[in-house]
Formats: sequence, C-alpha cells, structure tokens
Amino acid sequence: MKMVKSTLAILTTAAALGLSGMAHAGATLDAVKNKGFVQCGVSDGLPGFSFTDSKGEYKGIDVDVCRAVAAAVFGDASKVRFTPLTAKERFTALQSGEIDVLSRNTTWTSSRDGGMGLMFTAVTYYDGQGFLVNKKLGVKSAKELDGATVCIQVGTTTELNLADYFRSSGMKFTPITYSTSDESA
Repeated sequence: MKMVKSTLAILTTAAALGLSGMAHAGATLDAVKNKGFVQCGVSDGLPGFSFTDSKGEYKGIDVDVCRAVAAAVFGDASKVRFTPLTAKERFTALQSGEIDVLSRNTTWTSSRDGGMGLMFTAVTYYDGQGFLVNKKLGVKSAKELDGATVCIQVGTTTELNLADYFRSSGMKFTPITYSTSDESA
C-alpha cells in the first residue's frame, strides 16, 4: 500500500515560481504581489512538517516550502502568512482563494491533479502506510485485523486506502474518524 505523500504545490505556486503562463496563474501572482505576502495553507500541526514551536513560530518542511515561495516572489522569505488546515478543509480553502498555496501532507492522485483544477508540481516527501497495534493484542499480521476498529483522519487518501485494503482482503472493520491529526493519534 505504498502511496505518494506530497506537499501540494498548486497552480498558484507554479505561477509564483514563473513556471506557468496561464492567465489565471498570472492573476493570482498579481494578487499575491499586491497584498505583499503569500497566504500559505499548512497542516493543523504535524511535527516535522508544519507546527508551531514554544514561541508560536511555524517550523517544518511544509513551512519552509512556503517561505521559499515567498523568497522567490518577494526576495524575502518572511513575507508569508500561515493558515492551519485540516485534511477536510484544505481543498476548499485553496479553491475558494482563502489561501494562495497549499503546502501540507497531501497525496498526489490523478483525480486531484486533473479533476479539481489543481496542479501538483513537486514531491517533497514519500511515505507508506501501516497499522499501529498495541503489542498486548499479539497481532503479527494485518490479515489478523478482521473486525478491528481503526482510527483514521477523515478526508484523507489513507481513509480510502484503508477501506480498499479491508475490502480486497475480504475483511470488515469499523472506522472511527477524526478531524485532526492530534485527535486520531
């Protein structure tokens, strides 16, 4: 169940980096320049990717991507503002214009790339999926999880992959969905 997790750098990022000549991208870039900062959507708190430290400052690889876009557009990496978003909120925020760029853990799929009017531009992180099970249960294989209750974050590709795995293995499970990463941990 390998899946590509990537930071979603969409059409506006491509425009900001000068990689696209589309009229819409040019309008977005002009709007970003006029307001004087890049509004960047990041995860709602995922250590290593985007989180706030003890001083309330954003840190992580997704945050660094946002700062790089600001540096490319303005010559100043500090000209960025961050909007923390759950998996469920991220695409709505991007499509509505609430944010200019989405830089958070997001799986690159052809339906998102083509069907949502978005364009992925670069992979910043690869990962896979697995199950974390209490050792006391003595589970040695995912095939032993028939009938299990599984915590999952709503609105993610992981949620779909979980359903596919159980269905293709002829097993049943009960999902418990959460809105944020912290809740599902």
